[in-house]
Amino acid sequence: SKPKSKLRYKVAMDYTFTEPPSYRIASQYPKWCEAMDAKFLTFQRQHTWSLVPAPPNVNLVGCKWVYKLKLNSDGSISKYKARLVAKGFHQQAGVDFHETFSPVVKPTTVRLVLAIAVSCRWSLRQFDVSNAFLHGYLKEEVCMHQPPSYVDSIHPNYVCKLHKSLYGLKQALR
Repeated sequence: SKPKSKLRYKVAMDYTFTEPPSYRIASQYPKWCEAMDAKFLTFQRQHTWSLVPAPPNVNLVGCKWVYKLKLNSDGSISKYKARLVAKGFHQQAGVDFHETFSPVVKPTTVRLVLAIAVSCRWSLRQFDVSNAFLHGYLKEEVCMHQPPSYVDSIHPNYVCKLHKSLYGLKQALR
């Protein structure tokens, strides 16, 4: 009898319409590259870090890009969003962070504030501060590897000395 051959299928994903799992894949799609470029430009405008030679005996934190599609109510794509996330699990307590704090509001508190606003006939407005989390300054010295694809050609061995917070760091803003 002949041995049975195994059927193999190859599925090709179009990451123009779904979130890529890695930088390697995202870097092949112009929309995701534009999102990373926009985020990197924001970091530069806000002076999020300075490129410096790696200080001796410093704990270097890694980073990675994370991708998210923002959709309209009809399901169409509203925005391609790239976020640079620090690998905070590389941080060491007492070295590059001293305390953690996670500002969270409880649903009952929101309901209470809304109830007071309604009973007092106050007008309510909602707004979103773009990159609000990233405006806070760091107290500790935190150094991070340069982001994938954004390594400075003149100083490829330099590191990013963070002045402001990034998603993923152990310390959060108060």
